[in-house]
Amino acid sequence: MINYNIIKIKNMKKIEVVAGIIFHENEILCVQRATNKLPYISEKFEFPGGKIEINESQIDALHRELKEELDISVDIKSFFLTVEHQYPDFELIMHSYLCEVDSKTIHLKEHIDQKWLKADELEQLDWAAADIPIVNKLLINE
Repeated sequence: MINYNIIKIKNMKKIEVVAGIIFHENEILCVQRATNKLPYISEKFEFPGGKIEINESQIDALHRELKEELDISVDIKSFFLTVEHQYPDFELIMHSYLCEVDSKTIHLKEHIDQKWLKADELEQLDWAAADIPIVNKLLINE
């Protein structure tokens, strides 16, 4: 069984995750979540990543999650932004990193769709709420 950094505080789970803002040339990878019992994240777009396991660094978690979910290896360039977002059922702490890949070839294992978009096109997608601050900062930095 895998242990994750999930902490209960006042009956509210706090989940710490990593996300990759993956660039290929001037386009960014956006992936769409599958249908979920939680309507506020079901079928929303997000930056790929996942939970940090106990005793795992953020960088190691990001490499592992991207390999597991998309079968890709990325060149992690730099830290971008940490977002703390309160969903109805849990609090999410998401550390995002700017990454690069040599190819747009990915294999969706958990997501239902992918799009490679320029920064100024990101707003056209229906994003998970926790990802919106990342989108906004990308638009400002464009």
